[in-house]
Amino acid sequence: MKKINPLIVITLLLVSVLFSSCEVIEGIFKAGMGFGIFIVIAVIVLIVGIIFKLGKRN
Repeated sequence: MKKINPLIVITLLLVSVLFSSCEVIEGIFKAGMGFGIFIVIAVIVLIVGIIFKLGKRN
């Protein structure tokens, strides 16, 4: 059986005590929302670029 590293146990206990679950979930959703907005903007720019490229060919 593996030995449990005491440093990992202490770190996990400190993280669980210092952060409430609501703060952690809030951070995850904020990061997800920011990434989602970035992807939507990138897709819109890509579509507009394709439309301009096709329009200049004619």
